[in-house]
Amino acid sequence: MRRLAPYVGAALFLSASPAFAQNSDTIGQPSLPQPEIVTGGDSVSIAVGVATIPGYEGSDKNRVIPAGLIRGSVSGINFISRGAQLFVDVVPGGNGPTWDFQLGPVVGLNFDRTNRKNINDRRVEALGERKTAIEVGGYTGIGKTGVITSDYDKLTVSVSYVQDINKAHKSYIITPGVDYGTPLSRKMYVGLSGSASYVGGEYADTYFSIDTPGSLASTLPAYNAGKGWKNYQVSGYATYSLTGDLTHGLSVLGGVSYSRLLGDFARSPVVSIAGDRNQWLGAVGLAYTF
Repeated sequence: MRRLAPYVGAALFLSASPAFAQNSDTIGQPSLPQPEIVTGGDSVSIAVGVATIPGYEGSDKNRVIPAGLIRGSVSGINFISRGAQLFVDVVPGGNGPTWDFQLGPVVGLNFDRTNRKNINDRRVEALGERKTAIEVGGYTGIGKTGVITSDYDKLTVSVSYVQDINKAHKSYIITPGVDYGTPLSRKMYVGLSGSASYVGGEYADTYFSIDTPGSLASTLPAYNAGKGWKNYQVSGYATYSLTGDLTHGLSVLGGVSYSRLLGDFARSPVVSIAGDRNQWLGAVGLAYTF
């Protein structure tokens, strides 16, 4: 039997985060690449869709963008894209009810506030565009298949670390997360996930602090944000097969994600005056599994 492919609808949302899943996140990152749920051969899933996301992280206005993902398993090695990030699990997974140990590299781009046209607030636009961050690092996690509802549901706990190497924010992001997913039938898969992001001081300065020249240009008060827990995020998602079952063919997927900015990040004028600490994302799309 071919592997059941829960390409994880949450990934589609993350691909639509303001920073394009800044790893984190986005606004956080729910789960890591899930290994196959049923024994069998290799598989690849490709999804495309549309999403509604904040104009920047902390914005109170949403915009609609294209979204997509690729997820696959080849010779026991799992990979998944989340927006502009790619996760690869280099530890081959087992089949059936078992423990799954995950470890591998992460590489991605952070596009938050790199284009004034997407910001949707003149005050934040006046603070200037940011350089695209190239974030590289790794993640580790542990998952258990066959937990509650059947031999095929899965609970995963993970943590990732990425560092900017392009001198954009020159900082790091640490993201612990938990994900639970279960097939309701051979046609439907649902899941819930949660995560939080801890960021360094230079990240906070780049996206949430305002210096004196920036204050004069934007009319927002000067502000100095420090490192700490930036946000938490919870997501719900579902996948339904339109042809065949979840092991192959065409499926529809979608869901919703809520993120709440915390501490210095929520108090930043970029958020407290120009935006909103409560961030909503939603996406729908079609996926094909080969």
